[in-house]
Amino acid sequence: MLWFSLMLAILAIGLVAITLPGTLALLFWTIGGLFPARRLPITDKAVPLAVIVPAHNESASIATTVRHLQACESPRAPWRLIVIADNCTDDTAEQARRAGAEVWERTDEQLRGKGYALAMAFTRLAHEAAQQAVLVVDADTVVDRQFLVISEQAFASGADAVQCRYTVNQPERSMRSRLMNVALMAFNVLRMRGRAFWGSSVGIAGNGWGVTMTTLQTVPYTARSVVEDLEYHLALVRAGKRVIFLAETAVYGDMPTGGHGAKTQRARWEGGRFRMMREFIPTLIYAVIRDKQHALLEPLLELLLLPLAWHTMLLLILLLLPFSFAFYYALFALLLVAFHVLAGIMVGGGNWRDVLILALVPFYILWKLALLPRVLQTARKKAAWIRTERG
Repeated sequence: MLWFSLMLAILAIGLVAITLPGTLALLFWTIGGLFPARRLPITDKAVPLAVIVPAHNESASIATTVRHLQACESPRAPWRLIVIADNCTDDTAEQARRAGAEVWERTDEQLRGKGYALAMAFTRLAHEAAQQAVLVVDADTVVDRQFLVISEQAFASGADAVQCRYTVNQPERSMRSRLMNVALMAFNVLRMRGRAFWGSSVGIAGNGWGVTMTTLQTVPYTARSVVEDLEYHLALVRAGKRVIFLAETAVYGDMPTGGHGAKTQRARWEGGRFRMMREFIPTLIYAVIRDKQHALLEPLLELLLLPLAWHTMLLLILLLLPFSFAFYYALFALLLVAFHVLAGIMVGGGNWRDVLILALVPFYILWKLALLPRVLQTARKKAAWIRTERG
């Protein structure tokens, strides 16, 4: 039995080593996220903006998104609304034109995906030299009326890049939507508030973010993975740039309500994240330890934290192992996860229904386990981008 006890001890130490960085990150983000978000300084400076809406076969939603952007309060400087109809086989481009947007069409069957569409748009805008900053909004999104005004204010105050709150549009539509909204309130509100409190770059959520043209010249947009937002954020931090959090405005994205669309989206997000972990964690550790690039410590901790369901599963295993150090650490870490989620609901503007939906978390974890083969498929380096069917 000695060898069996030794194996259990090695397993316990390994699980602690895997989960401890994520536990520390959650602790810092949760504490920082509970403090009030900083307000932007007021300035009269005008910043010409371009809003880019990448769209692949989004005929059903693109007109709504365009109309919501047009209904925003006008910033001080003139702004442009450009829809990138990327490899569309439906009438997305026509719907966007009818709604009043400027439309650029892109066709490339080899280089497909949101990252390529954004790279094309950024390059073309740089050559036109009319805008000083660009915002990115997904084609299935509703935006706050002050989205443009607050974004312009941030750029006028000297921000290199920005990210606003990003949660779910109409979370009451289904239990799946509400559960996803709870996750995004923790991920895209609480954690970003926490990072901002500690002075870190808050990250890019892929929707409702922006960057100055000067920053794009310094850090060209070359992100091509299925999680291009995470990839580009790492490039920004490496270059000494910081993304600031716009807590006063938000975008709300449609989420898949059908099982197939949810599986596709989740597999793409988490598979791409695992790929980034594999490719960047070693180099980030080297940069932090050997090159003293301490600004990279926060994005390193972000990558070391597994998706919360996987993090929780490992802690539950650790809780069952016959070692007191493993039990008390896992108990503390699991309580922290629960507090983190509840704090996200609180600062994200949730309600008692969002708390009740947490009863479905055990079933969600089982669903994630069944999804593992698809996640590993999308973690491959040449994994193809697949559009999420919203249903």
